[in-house]
Amino acid sequence: MVHGMMCHIMSKPARPARPAPTALRPRAPADSDERARRIAAIVEVVRRIPRGRVTTYGSVAARAGLPRQARLVGKVLADLPPDSGLPWQRVVAAGGRIAFPEGSPARERQISRLHADGVDATRGRVNLVRYGWGASVGDLDQL
Repeated sequence: MVHGMMCHIMSKPARPARPAPTALRPRAPADSDERARRIAAIVEVVRRIPRGRVTTYGSVAARAGLPRQARLVGKVLADLPPDSGLPWQRVVAAGGRIAFPEGSPARERQISRLHADGVDATRGRVNLVRYGWGASVGDLDQL
């Protein structure tokens, strides 16, 4: 009897099944459609940035109707195919900062492309008052 009681006391109840992490769950069609809409809105805004001008990730998100989603803009631009033709180099971090790490090939490529556009980004920063596209302060991230 003691042995039977010990088994009863020591046994643990089964844990309830946990739902799969979000990343592993299949996307519902509405999620895929919404993601495609967001990507298209971001791409359209970036496509409209004129030569010789820059804007911030936050400003692109706001103009695309996705306020406070600057990281999504960065993700969309990072996932572009190399031959997309989209002027990704015209999107910079808040304050006009080049977001890529100093010395990285991507940083050098962005600075080179900005120079070709007529934008001074020599020290890894762009003057948004001079080169900004949009608001007179040049940085809609501050809103």
